[in-house]
Amino acid sequence: MRLRRLITVAVGISALVVPLVGAPAQAAPAPDGLQLIATRDSLLATHYWYAQTYAGHRVLDSYYVKHIDKATGSVSVDDGRKTISGLAATATPKVAHQQAEATAGQRSGAPTASEVAVLAGSPATLVYSVLSRSDKGSVRTVVDAGSGAVLKVDSLVKEVNGTGQVFNPNPVATLQNEGLTDQNDKNAAVPDAAYKKVTLTDLDGSGFLRGRYAVIVDDKNQQPHSDTNTFVFKRANDSFEQVMAYFQVTEAQRYIHSLGFNDVNNEPQDLITTGFTDDNSFYDPSVDQITFGTGGVDDAEDAEVIWHEYGHAIQDAQVPNFGMTIEAGSIGEGFGDWWAMIMSAPVQRDTAVTPLPCIADWDSVSYTDGEPHCLRRTDTDLTFADRDGEVHDDGQIWSRALNDIFRGLGRNKSAQLILEAQFSYTPDTTMAFAANVTVNTARALFGNRDARTVQAAFHARGII
Repeated sequence: MRLRRLITVAVGISALVVPLVGAPAQAAPAPDGLQLIATRDSLLATHYWYAQTYAGHRVLDSYYVKHIDKATGSVSVDDGRKTISGLAATATPKVAHQQAEATAGQRSGAPTASEVAVLAGSPATLVYSVLSRSDKGSVRTVVDAGSGAVLKVDSLVKEVNGTGQVFNPNPVATLQNEGLTDQNDKNAAVPDAAYKKVTLTDLDGSGFLRGRYAVIVDDKNQQPHSDTNTFVFKRANDSFEQVMAYFQVTEAQRYIHSLGFNDVNNEPQDLITTGFTDDNSFYDPSVDQITFGTGGVDDAEDAEVIWHEYGHAIQDAQVPNFGMTIEAGSIGEGFGDWWAMIMSAPVQRDTAVTPLPCIADWDSVSYTDGEPHCLRRTDTDLTFADRDGEVHDDGQIWSRALNDIFRGLGRNKSAQLILEAQFSYTPDTTMAFAANVTVNTARALFGNRDARTVQAAFHARGII
């Protein structure tokens, strides 16, 4: 069935989607090559919005608006028309609209509307503009009407970037200083050199720390707000941990997307960083929420704690109710530690002072003796025969196997492998079952050589 034709008017960097309608009764005269699509009335003026057309087709990402002052009748114009060259006015699609919509659907979700349009350029191109509705909002896919190739995919959802200040991953690793202590959350406990200014991506423009992949759900009175999306704090301010949680979860999800996954916890993750005073953090699958404790070093000051807890959310999204048994729960803890490690790999020096396999070396200064300070490690010599029935202890068996896979395949290949394999785990999976699934997945993704590397890692732990 032919989809209802819509038109998108680009205004600056945002987009307004409106039905094609007839001109209002007293419309302003339309300049050549323009079609009136909307009239807006304000206190001081009437505003006429036009779509630029070429050979009867709308020109994408162009605009023309005429403002008529009510008091004086004076006219002002904002002209955003595009130059069209190299495209014959008689050009017609060589690809059927059904094919274009099917192509767009494979990339962006089920189409809701489509039209033949013109993409400005040198030369300009006759295209299909296909609108789709995804779980992240409306998406426009531009398909070449001559070849059927996808030329561009644009989200029509308004998103903004902001500025924040974080530890990345934590002060101990950044400063290579195991002697740092919490000092009851004092700013003076951590030198300024430990902080890093970062871009906060995918914000929703509300002025709060809410976005495509993360949302702070603390009491609204305890949340920072900025009209300029600037969130720069130090650790003594509770808002610092909120910025940390938002940034590090968003970075993790953006990394997952870079690996080719669009359906691994691809949603705003609820995060709470205030009000829970224990020296502990947890993911609650019943409400899909991560809560960070503030005992000792505030947990959300250490990115590796954030990434570990996000690992639980990842697995629960892939396998609902994951971790129903001790072995499955141990896999969950091991994966969370390993996920924290590989997220730290690009931003942490792997040294004797701060070894990469040492997890949460800032948070753990409050409850560990000796150096390096580690919540747990991903490079222990524990094997399957050493299980003691405590999921965090036994998780180090699994994380060591994954660590060896990371060393053998590299960061991106190992992350892609483990995420893909986890889709086929069960809520009560055994280590042996999950290991064999992972080996088979490695063979399917990368071939026999890499599969042997993966198999050897699990065999060394006595898992298979």
